[in-house]
Amino acid sequence: MAMVTKATPSQKIFDVCNYVFLSLLVLMTLYPCIYVLAASLSDPNEVMKAGGFMLWPKGFQLDTYKLVFKNRMILVGYKNTIFYVVVGTSINLILTIFGAYALSRNDVPGKNAIMMIIIFTMFFRGGMIPEFLINKSLGIYDNRLAVILPYAISVYNLIIMRTFFQNIPVSLEESAKIDGANDFTILFKIMIPLAIPSIAVVGLYYGVEHWNSYMRSLIYLRNRELFPLQIILREILLQNQNEALQSATDTTFAYAENLKYATIVVATVPILCVYPFLQKFFVKGVMIGAVKG
Repeated sequence: MAMVTKATPSQKIFDVCNYVFLSLLVLMTLYPCIYVLAASLSDPNEVMKAGGFMLWPKGFQLDTYKLVFKNRMILVGYKNTIFYVVVGTSINLILTIFGAYALSRNDVPGKNAIMMIIIFTMFFRGGMIPEFLINKSLGIYDNRLAVILPYAISVYNLIIMRTFFQNIPVSLEESAKIDGANDFTILFKIMIPLAIPSIAVVGLYYGVEHWNSYMRSLIYLRNRELFPLQIILREILLQNQNEALQSATDTTFAYAENLKYATIVVATVPILCVYPFLQKFFVKGVMIGAVKG
């Protein structure tokens, strides 16, 4: 029978302080989200009166959401963003997995030199203008590929996946080769099933990056039918703010502020819905991928 030790007064004080600190930390993290959601559902004048503190909607209304979704381009932006997330993340994962697996094998000649060159790009890049000229010379300017292909692999995510593959025992690979398995069979039948936690985490990183993609779309896209959701929401905000500045009344400024909160909710809620499904992989994937450098 295990011996139960009684907590000392100092341990109890520490536990209480720890719970209080973590509770405050949770409140500090959640409150901005609660405020934005409550403000977006509240009457604009009530939001102005609240003075920055609100836990639930006051004067419940959905007019700002109706205004946001009234714009036809919202659905176009959602469709384009979903395309960028699905297709872009798929390409990201395929290339990252293949690259990480190859660089994690001991029998690949020059892998350390290749890895050093790849890591070099994390700290030194050509800059925006050379990237723009290269993409334009490749003929992908004002094309969906312009916001996907140039960012097909993240060095940070590649390192995470490479480290995970390095931590898988070599004996598994050797046993598979004795049984006649080739590199593709080992990758798809052994490595990828074992790497599901890291793949889920890396996929989440890529997906969020595509969902929040703004600058690359602003630079490389001119056709409004190709714009992602973030660009469309920006246009709605700027248009409403200009109207508020022209009228210069407290009501229009309050309404513009409410519209800002509504656009934040529209832009963030869909991607937040993905987190609960990947939560069980998140900590495990990050920790396993960071054990060995």
